[in-house]
Amino acid sequence: MEQYKQDFITFMVESDVLKFGEFTLKSGRTSPFFMNAGAYVTGEQLKRLGEYYARAIHDNFGLDFDIVFGPAYKGIPLSVVTAIALFELYGKEVRYCSNRKEVKDHGADAGNLLGAELHDGDRVVMVEDVTTSGKSIDETYPVLKAAADVEVKGLIVSLNRMEVGKGGVVTAQQEIQEKYGFPVASIVSMAEVTEVLYNHEIDGRVVIDDATKAALDAYYEQYGVKA
Repeated sequence: MEQYKQDFITFMVESDVLKFGEFTLKSGRTSPFFMNAGAYVTGEQLKRLGEYYARAIHDNFGLDFDIVFGPAYKGIPLSVVTAIALFELYGKEVRYCSNRKEVKDHGADAGNLLGAELHDGDRVVMVEDVTTSGKSIDETYPVLKAAADVEVKGLIVSLNRMEVGKGGVVTAQQEIQEKYGFPVASIVSMAEVTEVLYNHEIDGRVVIDDATKAALDAYYEQYGVKA
């Protein structure tokens, strides 16, 4: 496993973004872990977050694209910090773009997009925090395609939860790939998270102990993709 992935897993825990316990998801599932990218709030955290996204984009999709697009709301800061990091790490100049939840009907920047205008032929990489059901992509992909005839090169998320999507057969990431025809990748997967954190101490405490590991195993027995 690449060092930046191991560092990112520790970073999520230290930033109080990735938590273990008992959490009720929007889907109604009771999950033994929860990720909240909204907990990245400091300048240092956001700078590092952008760098992790930039490295994952470079490793999975290369740098042959023009736009970083982040769906509202959490995708807005993600797209900004990723665009900055791509320039700082690789000298790659890209534009950022996001959508608004509500269409703005006044001013020079009226419409439903923030940031750069989209043009036919633009190559876009999308950034999101986590994909559980693919609902946000179902909402934002039509917005992208309505704005211009863009080519989506791929979608990067922080964490692949590795559980079945709406169809109940393959993961949400695989469902998105099959539905829209572009690749979906993550900085890390829950399998990698478990590998790094099981019986590993951060700030003096074991993050995934035997009880948490058992809860994770039981969760994936129920909601994981069956081989």
